[in-house]
Amino acid sequence: MALQDVCQWQALDPQGASPYLPQAGAWAVPRGWDPQTFLQTHGPRLAHGTTTLAFRFRDGVIAAADTRSSCGNYVECPASRKVIPVHQHLLGTTSGTSADCTTWYRVLRRELRLRELREGQLPSVAGAAKLLSGMMSRYRGLDLCVATALCGWDRSGPALFYVYSDGTLLQGDIFSVGSGSPYAYGVLDRGYRYDMSTQEAYALACRAVAHATHRDAYSGGSVDLFHVRESGWEHVSRNDAWVLYSELQKLSGLEKEGEEEATSERAGPGREPSVGPAPGDLRMPSEMEKL
Repeated sequence: MALQDVCQWQALDPQGASPYLPQAGAWAVPRGWDPQTFLQTHGPRLAHGTTTLAFRFRDGVIAAADTRSSCGNYVECPASRKVIPVHQHLLGTTSGTSADCTTWYRVLRRELRLRELREGQLPSVAGAAKLLSGMMSRYRGLDLCVATALCGWDRSGPALFYVYSDGTLLQGDIFSVGSGSPYAYGVLDRGYRYDMSTQEAYALACRAVAHATHRDAYSGGSVDLFHVRESGWEHVSRNDAWVLYSELQKLSGLEKEGEEEATSERAGPGREPSVGPAPGDLRMPSEMEKL
């Protein structure tokens, strides 16, 4: 007989409100106030700043993030970890309020462990993402701030999902979350390929976060790099963001010098490198090309 039958334990509904968190609408606010209105009017003004990213490629899923935790204009911790292990084959990036992210990942780990005990196997990455989305959607409108990318490997291979605290659930190949995400997307959109090698994927992720920390005032510290394989997740490296950005700038300068030297050699001694097409190459566009 199963232990849960002996103890007469009943499994909780994961889609319902958690008994370990305040019930929706039951926050302690002054009498006569609507909780959502009170929090919007008198709640703390927190500055959420970070850079996290994840992308899927042929050899797994890459997750990377900066390590600086800030509140307002103050740096609380320059070495916080923003990529949280859920189980051996599943990681999650965290962006938003640190306490909310930590709490909900603790709840998710507990629910996944209970499902593993009941069913004998862990849910898929899609199942874990749907579970987290359903649980958080019950608290919509109560100023939760959790934006995460779930990166994992299951029976269907590498998988990546984005989950937001209002219940939003998206599947994709590239996600970047946080105040530095526009800068990270600029690098990712230019260099991403699904069939890239592992070293190319590592370099792309580090380059994207390093450039974002240089431009975004709320991102910084170090760059954490994780790789989810079929055998499980691995913490690849942690590098200082400023040192990494400086090295990337030096490499970029060397590449430009090499291109200039190659152009000068093609132009020949005593001749200026050609900038535009030769006179014989110029032609008027046809009527079809004008259209």
